[in-house]
Amino acid sequence: MARALPSRMRETFLLRSFGFLKIPVLFFVSPSVVELSEQRCVIKIPLSRRTRNHVGSMYFAVMAAGADCAGGLIAYRMIQESGSPVSLIFKDFKAEFLKRAEGDVLFTCDQGAEIRKFVSKAIQSGERENMPVHVTATVPSKFGNEPIAQFVLTLSLKRKSDSSRSSS
Repeated sequence: MARALPSRMRETFLLRSFGFLKIPVLFFVSPSVVELSEQRCVIKIPLSRRTRNHVGSMYFAVMAAGADCAGGLIAYRMIQESGSPVSLIFKDFKAEFLKRAEGDVLFTCDQGAEIRKFVSKAIQSGERENMPVHVTATVPSKFGNEPIAQFVLTLSLKRKSDSSRSSS
């Protein structure tokens, strides 16, 4: 069924299904894939009753989830394409909030080429490798392309060993 959908809808369906099954908060905040290419990933999270804080802007934890999706989804797709079993986690997270997110937020990661090389490095080394991933949040309806927040997440990858695959 998912393959019959247009690319953006299919990616959104897969992201929300993953959220529903593995990370329920992702499903709860309704992320949508706006773009997923070799170069970039753009995730949209709507400002709604579920995602709004007490002052009417997007709750910072929801924004953290959006940054996680934008940086993680592009890496996840590249790991899938590699065909190698790789463990993906974020080691740390830094955020700078510049303006209130008073509308639907786009989370953009433009490091596709770097992440692809990084995935290859992690597969070849077999060791845990770390890379900073930058995500920018914008609210186009209010501020155009001006960033309202900037995130740096440390992507941490390690090729799974044969023994960990057989026990999973």
